[in-house]
Amino acid sequence: MERPHNFSAGPCILPLEVFEKASQSVIDLDGSGLSVLEISHRSSAFVEVMEKARSLALEHLNLENKGYKALFMQGGASMQFLMTAYNLLETKAGYLDTGTWASNAIKEARHFGDAEVVASSKESNYNFIPKNFSIPKGLDYLHCTSNNTIYGTQMKTFPNSEETPLICDMSSDIFSREIDFSQFGLIYAGAQKNMGPAGATLVVVKEDILGKISRQIPSMMNYEVFIKKESMFNTPPVFSVYVSMLTLEWLSRNGGISAIEKKNRAKSELIYSEIDRNSLFEGFTAKEDRSMMNATFTLKDDKLAPKFDELWKSANINGLNGHRSVGGYRASMYNALSIESVEVLVDVMKHFENTI
Repeated sequence: MERPHNFSAGPCILPLEVFEKASQSVIDLDGSGLSVLEISHRSSAFVEVMEKARSLALEHLNLENKGYKALFMQGGASMQFLMTAYNLLETKAGYLDTGTWASNAIKEARHFGDAEVVASSKESNYNFIPKNFSIPKGLDYLHCTSNNTIYGTQMKTFPNSEETPLICDMSSDIFSREIDFSQFGLIYAGAQKNMGPAGATLVVVKEDILGKISRQIPSMMNYEVFIKKESMFNTPPVFSVYVSMLTLEWLSRNGGISAIEKKNRAKSELIYSEIDRNSLFEGFTAKEDRSMMNATFTLKDDKLAPKFDELWKSANINGLNGHRSVGGYRASMYNALSIESVEVLVDVMKHFENTI
């Protein structure tokens, strides 16, 4: 059976070779005779998996030996909306409101203190990234979202916050492009975009920003507890961590972030060129803020949607419908998506224009 061209926003496409090895591990993990689904998380085999996954994460982000710890946790990015504030917000924090998930993070932070919106694009339905804003003095941290999956915007540069720890939700573009990751005090990302299946969340935190608040933090919410226990304070999401490790190994074999960024740029340039050329479509976001991961676009005439939907579905394309907040279409092009899949979509768009 031919695999669909999967543009789903997440859970999403992963490398086929990762799927193959992961499926084998469900029966027998590396000749152990046990399934990865039943192996003890305290066994030497899984401890090795966890250590390798954490090490590879720091290696790809170029944060080895720079005072950072990598953790694999549960609860998705939504749990991190809460945890970042629980661990870091003493008096006041700053937030960039660039989409639904940023807005949710602000809501959670306000349980712990003053979460000030430093800049927002809400009034324009989040179709651009705010720029030229000032960072208030005295913030405990500044929080941003690097890529907004729903709206298709992506931060190309980040605020210079030398006096304020910069916290970033990178759930939908982690490991997709080269960035100076040392500018961040803490990064978090749900696995289900560029790493693995839903269930695990990567947190990379600089240790020296922790332990500075006065409140008591419950153990399950405390980064320092998870650092001390090396991500093993409670039973971790074993399968999701294992698949994340396999995906990070795949990234290493394929040249790392620098190599994958070139492929991601080629894919995004291909789809955006067609959106701009094609007389039937228009992009949703400001051109300078377009995401390499999620291209959002709409039909100029909504009445044509049934015919276009029939065409892309008949071309074995999956997951192209846009989020209800935007409508139209969203082509999510994570690391494992091939440029051939984008070429199929572009061909469908060209054919559609020629038939109208």
